Amino acid sequence: KMGDDAVKMCEEGATSIACLGVDFMSESVATIMSRNGYAHIPVYRATARHIGCSLAESAEKDAYQAWLQKGRAENKNALHVVYINTSLETKAVSNSIVPTITCTSSNVMATILQASSEVPDVKIMYGPDTYMGENLVTMFTSILNANWDDDKIAKALHPKHNRATLEKLRDNIDVYPNGNCVVHHMFGNEVVNTVKNNYDDAFVTAHLEVPGEMFQIAMEKSLVDKGVVGSTSDILKFISGKVSLAVEEEAASASAGATPSGDNRRLKFILGTEAGMVTSIVKSVQDILAAAGSKTIETEIVFPVSSEAVMGVDDDDLAVVPGVAGGEGCSTAGGCATCPFMKMNDVDALSDIAEMVIENSDEKKMKSHLPPQRLIGKKIDGIDAVDLGSEPILWMRHFMKESAMPKSLIQKISS
Repeated sequence: KMGDDAVKMCEEGATSIACLGVDFMSESVATIMSRNGYAHIPVYRATARHIGCSLAESAEKDAYQAWLQKGRAENKNALHVVYINTSLETKAVSNSIVPTITCTSSNVMATILQASSEVPDVKIMYGPDTYMGENLVTMFTSILNANWDDDKIAKALHPKHNRATLEKLRDNIDVYPNGNCVVHHMFGNEVVNTVKNNYDDAFVTAHLEVPGEMFQIAMEKSLVDKGVVGSTSDILKFISGKVSLAVEEEAASASAGATPSGDNRRLKFILGTEAGMVTSIVKSVQDILAAAGSKTIETEIVFPVSSEAVMGVDDDDLAVVPGVAGGEGCSTAGGCATCPFMKMNDVDALSDIAEMVIENSDEKKMKSHLPPQRLIGKKIDGIDAVDLGSEPILWMRHFMKESAMPKSLIQKISS
Protein backbone atom coordinates (compact mmCIF):
# COMPACT_ATOMS: atom_id res chain seq x y z
CA LYS A 1 0.00 0.00 0.00
CA MET A 2 2.77 2.47 0.87
CA GLY A 3 4.61 1.63 -2.34
CA ASP A 4 1.47 2.03 -4.44
CA ASP A 5 0.70 5.35 -2.76
CA ALA A 6 4.25 6.55 -3.41
CA VAL A 7 3.97 5.61 -7.11
CA LYS A 8 0.70 7.53 -7.34
CA MET A 9 2.35 10.57 -5.75
CA CYS A 10 5.15 10.34 -8.31
CA GLU A 11 2.60 10.16 -11.12
CA GLU A 12 1.02 13.32 -9.73
CA GLY A 13 4.33 15.19 -9.77
CA ALA A 14 6.08 14.48 -6.47
CA THR A 15 9.83 15.10 -6.67
CA SER A 16 10.71 13.34 -3.39
CA ILE A 17 8.98 10.96 -0.97
CA ALA A 18 9.16 10.92 2.83
CA CYS A 19 8.53 7.46 4.24
CA LEU A 20 7.55 7.33 7.89
CA GLY A 21 8.31 3.80 8.99
CA VAL A 22 11.16 1.43 9.76
CA ASP A 23 14.02 0.90 7.33
CA PHE A 24 12.60 -2.10 5.47
CA MET A 25 9.48 -0.03 4.68
CA SER A 26 11.38 2.79 3.01
CA GLU A 27 13.50 0.17 1.25
CA SER A 28 10.37 -1.55 -0.13
CA VAL A 29 8.83 1.76 -1.19
CA ALA A 30 11.99 2.71 -3.09
CA THR A 31 12.05 -0.71 -4.77
CA ILE A 32 8.42 -0.52 -5.92
CA MET A 33 8.99 3.02 -7.19
CA SER A 34 12.04 1.82 -9.10
CA ARG A 35 10.08 -1.00 -10.71
CA ASN A 36 7.50 1.56 -11.85
CA GLY A 37 10.00 3.91 -13.50
CA TYR A 38 10.64 6.29 -10.61
CA ALA A 39 14.10 5.19 -9.46
CA HIS A 40 15.27 8.79 -9.92
CA ILE A 41 12.94 10.10 -7.20
CA PRO A 42 14.52 9.88 -3.74
CA VAL A 43 12.84 8.29 -0.72
CA TYR A 44 13.82 9.84 2.60
CA ARG A 45 13.64 8.21 6.04
CA ALA A 46 12.62 10.19 9.12
CA THR A 47 16.08 10.02 10.62
CA ALA A 48 19.64 9.33 9.55
CA ARG A 49 19.83 6.73 12.33
CA HIS A 50 19.08 3.05 11.79
CA ILE A 51 15.35 2.40 12.30
CA GLY A 52 15.30 -1.28 13.12
CA CYS A 53 12.68 -3.96 13.66
CA SER A 54 13.12 -6.92 15.99
CA LEU A 55 11.04 -9.17 13.74
CA ALA A 56 12.81 -8.25 10.50
CA GLU A 57 16.22 -8.69 12.11
CA SER A 58 15.38 -12.23 13.26
CA ALA A 59 15.27 -13.24 9.58
CA GLU A 60 18.73 -11.82 8.91
CA LYS A 61 20.53 -14.34 11.09
CA ASP A 62 22.36 -17.44 9.90
CA ALA A 63 19.78 -19.61 11.67
CA TYR A 64 17.09 -18.41 9.28
CA GLN A 65 19.09 -19.36 6.21
CA ALA A 66 19.88 -22.74 7.76
CA TRP A 67 16.17 -23.35 8.35
CA LEU A 68 15.40 -22.52 4.70
CA GLN A 69 18.20 -24.71 3.37
CA LYS A 70 17.04 -27.65 5.49
CA GLY A 71 13.46 -27.20 4.28
CA ARG A 72 14.51 -27.04 0.66
CA ALA A 73 16.65 -30.16 0.97
CA GLU A 74 13.89 -32.17 2.64
CA ASN A 75 10.91 -31.09 0.53
CA LYS A 76 10.44 -31.38 -3.21
CA ASN A 77 7.82 -28.62 -3.56
CA ALA A 78 8.66 -25.97 -0.97
CA LEU A 79 7.31 -22.43 -0.91
CA HIS A 80 8.66 -19.81 1.47
CA VAL A 81 5.90 -17.41 2.52
CA VAL A 82 7.72 -14.49 4.11
CA TYR A 83 6.10 -11.68 6.05
CA ILE A 84 6.39 -8.39 4.14
CA ASN A 85 7.92 -6.86 7.28
CA THR A 86 11.43 -7.98 6.35
CA SER A 87 14.36 -6.42 4.55
CA LEU A 88 14.95 -6.60 0.81
CA GLU A 89 18.13 -8.54 1.57
CA THR A 90 16.14 -11.17 3.48
CA LYS A 91 13.76 -11.52 0.54
CA ALA A 92 16.65 -11.84 -1.93
CA VAL A 93 18.66 -14.38 0.05
CA SER A 94 15.53 -16.40 0.88
CA ASN A 95 14.40 -16.40 -2.75
CA SER A 96 17.79 -17.74 -3.82
CA ILE A 97 17.30 -20.74 -1.50
CA VAL A 98 13.53 -21.42 -1.69
CA PRO A 99 10.92 -19.90 -4.04
CA THR A 100 9.57 -17.01 -1.99
CA ILE A 101 6.41 -14.90 -1.97
CA THR A 102 5.73 -12.07 0.46
CA CYS A 103 2.52 -11.72 2.43
CA THR A 104 0.79 -9.30 4.78
CA SER A 105 -1.31 -10.11 7.83
CA SER A 106 -4.36 -9.35 5.66
CA ASN A 107 -3.55 -11.78 2.85
CA VAL A 108 -1.42 -14.51 4.45
CA MET A 109 -4.35 -16.89 4.87
CA ALA A 110 -5.51 -16.36 1.28
CA THR A 111 -1.93 -16.77 0.04
CA ILE A 112 -1.31 -20.18 1.55
CA LEU A 113 -4.82 -21.41 0.68
CA GLN A 114 -4.31 -20.42 -2.96
CA ALA A 115 -0.79 -21.84 -3.17
CA SER A 116 -1.92 -25.19 -1.78
CA SER A 117 -4.90 -25.29 -4.16
CA GLU A 118 -2.55 -24.93 -7.13
CA VAL A 119 0.24 -27.14 -5.75
CA PRO A 120 -1.59 -29.68 -3.53
CA ASP A 121 1.56 -31.18 -2.00
CA VAL A 122 3.32 -27.85 -1.42
CA LYS A 123 5.35 -27.47 1.78
CA ILE A 124 4.66 -24.02 3.23
CA MET A 125 7.65 -22.57 5.05
CA TYR A 126 6.37 -19.57 6.97
CA GLY A 127 8.60 -17.00 8.62
CA PRO A 128 9.95 -15.13 10.36
CA ASP A 129 7.00 -14.33 12.66
CA THR A 130 6.69 -17.41 14.86
CA TYR A 131 3.47 -16.29 16.56
CA MET A 132 1.73 -15.59 13.26
CA GLY A 133 2.78 -18.92 11.78
CA GLU A 134 1.69 -20.89 14.83
CA ASN A 135 -1.57 -18.97 14.93
CA LEU A 136 -2.32 -19.89 11.32
CA VAL A 137 -1.95 -23.54 12.27
CA THR A 138 -4.20 -22.91 15.28
CA MET A 139 -6.83 -21.30 13.07
CA PHE A 140 -6.98 -24.34 10.78
CA THR A 141 -7.11 -26.68 13.77
CA SER A 142 -9.92 -24.68 15.40
CA ILE A 143 -11.92 -24.71 12.18
CA LEU A 144 -11.51 -28.47 11.82
CA ASN A 145 -12.34 -29.05 15.49
CA ALA A 146 -15.45 -26.88 15.10
CA ASN A 147 -16.59 -29.47 12.53
CA TRP A 148 -16.90 -27.13 9.57
CA ASP A 149 -18.15 -29.24 6.68
CA ASP A 150 -16.80 -29.14 3.11
CA ASP A 151 -19.45 -26.70 1.96
CA LYS A 152 -18.73 -24.17 4.72
CA ILE A 153 -14.97 -24.40 4.14
CA ALA A 154 -15.45 -23.84 0.41
CA LYS A 155 -17.68 -20.83 0.98
CA ALA A 156 -15.85 -19.20 3.89
CA LEU A 157 -12.22 -20.00 3.08
CA HIS A 158 -11.54 -21.15 -0.48
CA PRO A 159 -13.71 -22.78 -3.18
CA LYS A 160 -11.12 -25.49 -3.92
CA HIS A 161 -10.62 -26.57 -0.32
CA ASN A 162 -12.44 -29.05 1.90
CA ARG A 163 -11.76 -30.76 5.23
CA ALA A 164 -9.25 -33.18 3.73
CA THR A 165 -7.23 -30.53 1.86
CA LEU A 166 -7.35 -28.14 4.82
CA GLU A 167 -5.99 -30.82 7.15
CA LYS A 168 -3.25 -31.63 4.63
CA LEU A 169 -2.32 -27.95 4.33
CA ARG A 170 -2.19 -27.53 8.10
CA ASP A 171 0.13 -30.50 8.44
CA ASN A 172 2.36 -29.16 5.66
CA ILE A 173 3.12 -25.82 7.34
CA ASP A 174 6.61 -25.44 8.76
CA VAL A 175 6.94 -22.38 11.02
CA TYR A 176 10.26 -20.70 11.77
CA PRO A 177 10.68 -21.14 15.56
CA ASN A 178 12.66 -18.07 16.61
CA GLY A 179 11.10 -14.82 15.39
CA ASN A 180 8.82 -12.32 17.10
CA CYS A 181 7.87 -8.66 17.34
CA VAL A 182 8.62 -6.88 20.62
CA VAL A 183 5.18 -5.26 20.56
CA HIS A 184 3.06 -8.39 20.25
CA HIS A 185 5.39 -10.25 22.58
CA MET A 186 3.75 -8.13 25.30
CA PHE A 187 0.59 -10.23 25.38
CA GLY A 188 1.86 -12.95 27.70
CA ASN A 189 0.40 -15.02 30.55
CA GLU A 190 -0.42 -12.09 32.84
CA VAL A 191 -2.46 -10.40 30.12
CA VAL A 192 -4.20 -13.65 29.19
CA ASN A 193 -5.23 -14.29 32.79
CA THR A 194 -6.55 -10.75 33.13
CA VAL A 195 -8.70 -11.14 30.02
CA LYS A 196 -10.02 -14.54 31.15
CA ASN A 197 -10.81 -13.47 34.71
CA ASN A 198 -12.14 -9.93 34.19
CA TYR A 199 -13.44 -9.62 30.63
CA ASP A 200 -15.39 -12.77 29.87
CA ASP A 201 -18.29 -10.64 28.58
CA ALA A 202 -16.12 -8.63 26.18
CA PHE A 203 -15.47 -9.01 22.48
CA VAL A 204 -11.86 -10.13 22.00
CA THR A 205 -9.68 -9.15 19.06
CA ALA A 206 -6.19 -10.41 18.31
CA HIS A 207 -3.67 -9.66 15.62
CA LEU A 208 -2.13 -12.69 13.93
CA GLU A 209 1.19 -11.81 15.58
CA VAL A 210 0.14 -12.11 19.24
CA PRO A 211 1.21 -15.08 21.39
CA GLY A 212 -0.78 -18.31 21.22
CA GLU A 213 -2.88 -18.14 24.38
CA MET A 214 -4.18 -14.65 23.66
CA PHE A 215 -4.82 -15.65 20.06
CA GLN A 216 -6.66 -18.80 21.16
CA ILE A 217 -9.10 -16.77 23.28
CA ALA A 218 -9.91 -14.51 20.33
CA MET A 219 -10.11 -17.49 17.97
CA GLU A 220 -12.64 -19.28 20.16
CA LYS A 221 -14.66 -16.08 20.49
CA SER A 222 -14.55 -15.53 16.72
CA LEU A 223 -16.25 -18.87 16.08
CA VAL A 224 -19.35 -17.56 17.89
CA ASP A 225 -19.06 -14.01 16.50
CA LYS A 226 -17.74 -12.62 19.78
CA GLY A 227 -14.27 -11.84 18.49
CA VAL A 228 -11.97 -11.60 15.51
CA VAL A 229 -8.45 -12.67 14.58
CA GLY A 230 -6.54 -11.18 11.68
CA SER A 231 -4.91 -7.96 10.56
CA THR A 232 -5.34 -4.47 12.01
CA SER A 233 -7.87 -3.71 9.26
CA ASP A 234 -9.82 -6.86 10.22
CA ILE A 235 -9.90 -5.68 13.84
CA LEU A 236 -11.04 -2.17 12.89
CA LYS A 237 -13.75 -3.59 10.61
CA PHE A 238 -15.01 -5.95 13.34
CA ILE A 239 -15.25 -3.29 16.06
CA SER A 240 -16.86 -0.76 13.72
CA GLY A 241 -19.32 -3.42 12.58
CA LYS A 242 -20.38 -4.33 16.12
CA VAL A 243 -20.91 -0.68 17.04
CA SER A 244 -22.92 -0.10 13.85
CA LEU A 245 -25.04 -3.17 14.64
CA ALA A 246 -25.77 -1.84 18.13
CA VAL A 247 -26.81 1.49 16.61
CA GLU A 248 -29.14 -0.29 14.17
CA GLU A 249 -30.69 -2.34 16.99
CA GLU A 250 -31.20 0.83 19.03
CA ALA A 251 -32.94 2.53 16.08
CA ALA A 252 -35.11 -0.53 15.38
CA SER A 253 -36.18 -0.68 19.01
CA ALA A 254 -37.08 3.01 19.00
CA SER A 255 -39.08 2.74 15.77
CA ALA A 256 -40.98 -0.22 17.21
CA GLY A 257 -42.11 1.99 20.07
CA ALA A 258 -40.18 0.18 22.79
CA THR A 259 -39.85 2.07 26.06
CA PRO A 260 -36.20 3.02 26.75
CA SER A 261 -34.78 1.19 29.76
CA GLY A 262 -32.90 4.27 30.84
CA ASP A 263 -29.66 2.30 31.05
CA ASN A 264 -26.81 2.80 28.65
CA ARG A 265 -25.56 -0.19 26.66
CA ARG A 266 -21.81 -0.69 26.94
CA LEU A 267 -19.80 -2.65 24.39
CA LYS A 268 -16.39 -3.86 25.57
CA PHE A 269 -13.58 -4.73 23.19
CA ILE A 270 -10.22 -6.25 24.12
CA LEU A 271 -7.60 -4.87 21.74
CA GLY A 272 -4.91 -7.46 21.11
CA THR A 273 -2.51 -5.45 18.98
CA GLU A 274 -0.22 -2.42 19.06
CA ALA A 275 -1.54 0.48 21.17
CA GLY A 276 -1.18 2.98 18.34
CA MET A 277 -4.25 1.47 16.70
CA VAL A 278 -6.49 2.89 19.45
CA THR A 279 -6.63 6.25 17.64
CA SER A 280 -8.19 4.93 14.43
CA ILE A 281 -10.64 2.74 16.36
CA VAL A 282 -11.80 5.58 18.61
CA LYS A 283 -12.30 7.87 15.62
CA SER A 284 -14.34 5.24 13.78
CA VAL A 285 -16.53 4.55 16.83
CA GLN A 286 -17.06 8.25 17.52
CA ASP A 287 -18.03 8.88 13.90
CA ILE A 288 -20.56 6.02 13.95
CA LEU A 289 -22.17 7.16 17.20
CA ALA A 290 -22.19 10.83 16.17
CA ALA A 291 -23.79 10.07 12.79
CA ALA A 292 -26.55 8.09 14.53
CA GLY A 293 -27.00 10.65 17.30
CA SER A 294 -26.81 7.83 19.82
CA LYS A 295 -26.83 8.81 23.48
CA THR A 296 -27.21 5.38 25.06
CA ILE A 297 -24.47 3.29 23.47
CA GLU A 298 -21.05 3.35 25.08
CA THR A 299 -17.90 1.67 23.77
CA GLU A 300 -14.96 0.68 25.94
CA ILE A 301 -11.67 -0.17 24.26
CA VAL A 302 -9.48 -2.18 26.64
CA PHE A 303 -5.77 -2.45 25.89
CA PRO A 304 -4.37 -5.08 28.28
CA VAL A 305 -0.62 -4.95 28.85
CA SER A 306 1.74 -6.40 31.39
CA SER A 307 1.94 -4.46 34.66
CA GLU A 308 5.64 -4.11 33.95
CA ALA A 309 4.79 -1.92 30.95
CA VAL A 310 3.30 0.87 33.06
CA MET A 311 4.55 2.90 35.97
CA GLY A 312 2.91 4.93 38.71
CA VAL A 313 2.89 8.72 38.60
CA ASP A 314 1.88 11.46 41.02
CA ASP A 315 -1.30 12.42 39.24
CA ASP A 316 -4.78 12.32 40.75
CA ASP A 317 -6.44 11.82 37.39
CA LEU A 318 -4.00 9.39 35.78
CA ALA A 319 -2.45 6.88 38.14
CA VAL A 320 -0.36 4.99 35.60
CA VAL A 321 1.24 5.81 32.26
CA PRO A 322 3.06 3.72 29.66
CA GLY A 323 6.76 3.54 30.27
CA VAL A 324 9.41 2.03 32.49
CA ALA A 325 13.17 2.08 32.55
CA GLY A 326 13.17 -0.15 29.47
CA GLY A 327 11.59 2.57 27.32
CA GLU A 328 8.15 4.00 26.62
CA GLY A 329 5.53 1.31 26.90
CA CYS A 330 8.15 -1.44 27.15
CA SER A 331 8.45 -4.10 29.82
CA THR A 332 11.78 -4.92 31.42
CA ALA A 333 10.70 -8.56 31.10
CA GLY A 334 10.31 -8.19 27.33
CA GLY A 335 7.70 -6.73 25.01
CA CYS A 336 6.36 -3.24 24.30
CA ALA A 337 2.90 -1.68 24.25
CA THR A 338 3.98 0.58 21.41
CA CYS A 339 6.73 0.10 18.84
CA PRO A 340 9.88 1.96 19.95
CA PHE A 341 11.18 1.91 16.37
CA MET A 342 8.07 3.40 14.79
CA LYS A 343 8.15 6.12 17.44
CA MET A 344 11.34 7.40 15.82
CA ASN A 345 8.96 8.82 13.21
CA ASP A 346 7.16 11.94 14.40
CA VAL A 347 5.94 15.33 13.19
CA ASP A 348 9.22 17.03 14.08
CA ALA A 349 11.15 14.50 12.02
CA LEU A 350 8.84 15.02 9.04
CA SER A 351 9.22 18.77 9.37
CA ASP A 352 13.00 18.39 9.35
CA ILE A 353 12.85 16.31 6.15
CA ALA A 354 10.63 18.88 4.43
CA GLU A 355 13.01 21.67 5.44
CA MET A 356 16.00 19.64 4.25
CA VAL A 357 14.44 19.07 0.81
CA ILE A 358 13.16 22.62 0.39
CA GLU A 359 16.48 24.14 1.36
CA ASN A 360 18.37 21.56 -0.71
CA SER A 361 20.71 20.69 2.17
CA ASP A 362 24.18 19.34 1.60
CA GLU A 363 24.36 16.10 -0.34
CA LYS A 364 25.95 14.10 2.47
CA LYS A 365 23.14 14.94 4.89
CA MET A 366 20.42 14.08 2.38
CA LYS A 367 22.10 10.77 1.49
CA SER A 368 22.13 9.78 5.16
CA HIS A 369 18.30 9.76 5.09
CA LEU A 370 18.05 7.41 2.09
CA PRO A 371 16.93 3.78 2.64
CA PRO A 372 19.53 1.03 3.10
CA GLN A 373 21.14 0.09 -0.21
CA ARG A 374 22.91 -3.09 0.78
CA LEU A 375 22.05 -4.91 -2.46
CA ILE A 376 23.03 -2.32 -5.05
CA GLY A 377 25.51 -3.87 -7.47
CA LYS A 378 25.46 -7.28 -5.76
CA LYS A 379 24.64 -10.64 -7.29
CA ILE A 380 23.49 -13.91 -5.71
CA ASP A 381 24.24 -17.02 -7.74
CA GLY A 382 24.82 -14.76 -10.74
CA ILE A 383 21.45 -13.02 -10.43
CA ASP A 384 21.03 -9.35 -9.57
CA ALA A 385 20.25 -9.23 -5.83
CA VAL A 386 17.74 -6.39 -6.16
CA ASP A 387 15.83 -8.40 -8.77
CA LEU A 388 15.83 -11.43 -6.49
CA GLY A 389 14.54 -9.35 -3.57
CA SER A 390 11.88 -7.64 -5.67
CA GLU A 391 10.50 -10.85 -7.18
CA PRO A 392 8.65 -12.05 -4.02
CA ILE A 393 6.95 -8.64 -3.73
CA LEU A 394 5.94 -8.65 -7.40
CA TRP A 395 4.57 -12.19 -7.04
CA MET A 396 2.43 -11.07 -4.11
CA ARG A 397 1.17 -8.07 -6.10
CA HIS A 398 0.24 -10.42 -8.95
CA PHE A 399 -1.67 -12.67 -6.55
CA MET A 400 -3.54 -9.73 -5.03
CA LYS A 401 -4.56 -8.54 -8.50
CA GLU A 402 -5.33 -11.87 -10.21
CA SER A 403 -6.29 -14.08 -7.21
CA ALA A 404 -3.92 -16.72 -8.59
CA MET A 405 -0.28 -17.63 -8.12
CA PRO A 406 2.00 -16.39 -10.95
CA LYS A 407 2.87 -19.18 -13.41
CA SER A 408 6.56 -18.34 -13.01
CA LEU A 409 6.32 -18.97 -9.27
CA ILE A 410 4.51 -22.29 -9.73
CA GLN A 411 7.19 -23.38 -12.21
CA LYS A 412 9.93 -22.39 -9.79
CA ILE A 413 8.31 -24.38 -6.95
CA SER A 414 8.02 -27.49 -9.13
CA SER A 415 11.46 -27.28 -10.74
